[in-house]
Amino acid sequence: MDQIVEEAVRKIQELNQQVPEGKHIVTGDIRKLSAKLFRQITKRDIATVFSLCEDLLEQHDWALGVIAFDWAYRMKKEYSESTYDIFYHWLKRYVRGWGDCDDFCTHAFGELLRQYPSLFPKITEWTKDGDFWVRRASAVILIPSILRDDYEGLSPFIISDALMSDEHDLVQKGYGWMLKSLSQIDMLSVKNYLIANHGNMPRTAYRYALEKFDKKARDELMSL
Repeated sequence: MDQIVEEAVRKIQELNQQVPEGKHIVTGDIRKLSAKLFRQITKRDIATVFSLCEDLLEQHDWALGVIAFDWAYRMKKEYSESTYDIFYHWLKRYVRGWGDCDDFCTHAFGELLRQYPSLFPKITEWTKDGDFWVRRASAVILIPSILRDDYEGLSPFIISDALMSDEHDLVQKGYGWMLKSLSQIDMLSVKNYLIANHGNMPRTAYRYALEKFDKKARDELMSL
């Protein structure tokens, strides 16, 4: 194990010992530690950093995963289309829940898609995955591009159509969150989509999607 990874493991253990029983480390404290440790990496090319990220992820520890995904995001200027294969491997091997999924997909993986929207057809395949967090990821990964109004080449409604009848509530919340984000950029399109699909969309997703509408519009849409 690399020395910087060993230090990360040790520092996280120290933070864990400092928190009261029944609590967990505050994410903000992990990110502060991550930034400090990243500055200590002497060779910060993408291959080296990604190798360190994988070492961290191999520990299968939530806090170390936060550090790994943070370091991966810090390398965003060196991403290429081939970065997809590495990130997808991480998604399938190391992500095991909605928290990991959202952290990874709203930062590093989401930024990769924003830079390379040509990857979108690969993302659509995730909607059929057997793992709920991968299906959730197919929607959440679009959010960074949407919120920056830089989603040309991406089709959020293709994703929500594919996930429309998904039975997992965290998938429903995921694509509802994506639609909510889109409503901040193109509210009319989302309103029309909700009107057209109100009979098919689970209410969990539906309620998430209309959170950014004003009260009058929310009441109107909820009455459908």
